[in-house]
Amino acid sequence: MLKEKIIYKDELPINVITACIEEYPIHFHDDMEVIYVLDGSVILRNGYYTYTLKQGDIFIINDREMHSFENTGEDNMVMMLQLDLSYFSRYYDSLKNNFFVTDMEDDSDESLEVLKNIMARIMMEVLQKGYGYEQKVIESTHNLIACLLSDFQYFVMEDGKFKNEAKNKGNKILAGRLNRITDYMYDNYSRKLTLNEIAEREHLSIYYLSHIIKEATGLSFQDLLSYIRVEESERLLLGTNKKIGAIAEETGFSAVRYYIKHFENWFGMHPLEYRRKYIGKIISREIRARYVRCSPEQIEEAIRKQVKGVYADYAGNQKMKPVIIDIDIYDDYAAVEKKTPAIAEIMEREVNSIIAEPYMRLKKMKENVVASGENYLITTRCKYPGPLDSLSILVYNFDENIGRSLRKIVGEEDLLRIVRNYDEEIEFLVRCTGLSGTFKILRYRIEKDTFTSKIENSINPLKNTDYRANFINRLASQASVSVGSYTSSDALSIRSTFKGAGAELVLLDKKKDRL
Repeated sequence: MLKEKIIYKDELPINVITACIEEYPIHFHDDMEVIYVLDGSVILRNGYYTYTLKQGDIFIINDREMHSFENTGEDNMVMMLQLDLSYFSRYYDSLKNNFFVTDMEDDSDESLEVLKNIMARIMMEVLQKGYGYEQKVIESTHNLIACLLSDFQYFVMEDGKFKNEAKNKGNKILAGRLNRITDYMYDNYSRKLTLNEIAEREHLSIYYLSHIIKEATGLSFQDLLSYIRVEESERLLLGTNKKIGAIAEETGFSAVRYYIKHFENWFGMHPLEYRRKYIGKIISREIRARYVRCSPEQIEEAIRKQVKGVYADYAGNQKMKPVIIDIDIYDDYAAVEKKTPAIAEIMEREVNSIIAEPYMRLKKMKENVVASGENYLITTRCKYPGPLDSLSILVYNFDENIGRSLRKIVGEEDLLRIVRNYDEEIEFLVRCTGLSGTFKILRYRIEKDTFTSKIENSINPLKNTDYRANFINRLASQASVSVGSYTSSDALSIRSTFKGAGAELVLLDKKKDRL
């Protein structure tokens, strides 16, 4: 099988596996992978070279590079961060076929510490899955890529392996030129490729181009081309039954003897010997990766020890228990509630009129109450008894303490103080069983900043002459509205998450006349 397909979940263009690795057979994937050893050590075989990575080491597996892991005999904890290049290449033209090297002379280099910090933050966000964590993870990954492009695409060959070259750091012109050159070589290695052809593309003399390649990589143009061809041949050796003559031709060598010579130069053995040695060690249906995922507690403890400050930033983020509301419908929805909903005691106070706007919108519909609590209200326009084909769901983010305060405050200044200072997270999950069909869904959402802006403007209205300030204030005080649809066979779930005082009114309808 050899090629491993990475599954990206939760609509995120990244995938994170943090595990104790026993053995991970030889494989490759089309995406980039960042390896961070949080504890212990692990043996990484990357192409022709074998590394022993220890605690604190970071290694970049560039796209389509053959690699494998095995245990050193001691426990390990390895974070494997996989990046979907089909997503991130929309923002960075030079990601595919790029070559990032983190092997540095100084392990305490500041740029390495930045990488570790970003990796730790991504891991903590994924573990805690707080409010809006998806956007934070994507943002941190952009910062990770920016760091790689800034500090880790400069390399040189020393003692048979690539090392990070600090002297050219910051030379963006050189980095861009090298990337274009290597990218072109990877795309065209299978045919006859000359230094003159690339020199013409770069508008450089052959001599100067040869000097640039040698100075930047430690290899001559021909040696670099042979390296690329040999590297690409590894997939054909282990992933196909092709004869070495066919592989030599397919990878651009003019004769088998040249292919054998260069393969032995890099891999230290004949291609057929290499095939015999490793053909039984590639990932397949029969030979799978063996690792044990680490628990969140283990990962957090490792991050606390490894990266200063990051764990402390997240340690206090204890999420509130989600509010789960189950509604069983089937043929007839449950009997309507006759009592006054607890939320009405809060929202019908004049002092709370600004935050009560979504509640008042729902109240004007004069619908039957299906379920209610202090911070939620679910209604329907359908008559009871009878089939239910519409739901209105209103949720507010505030806890019991805030509820008590909203029952007592006497002025808008008090309301503003409560909204400004409340920053807790909450998750609502409304699960409706027995609800089937295609539903149109309208979501009317007000965030904390919007409530704050509305209250501030009510207390201190802007002068009409200040057009720009009025315009900005109107934008800041607007709710967001989105429309979608969902087809349910028996169950339909609506999820809302907030950080800080917010509200969302969700309208679901089978019919088209309401939305």
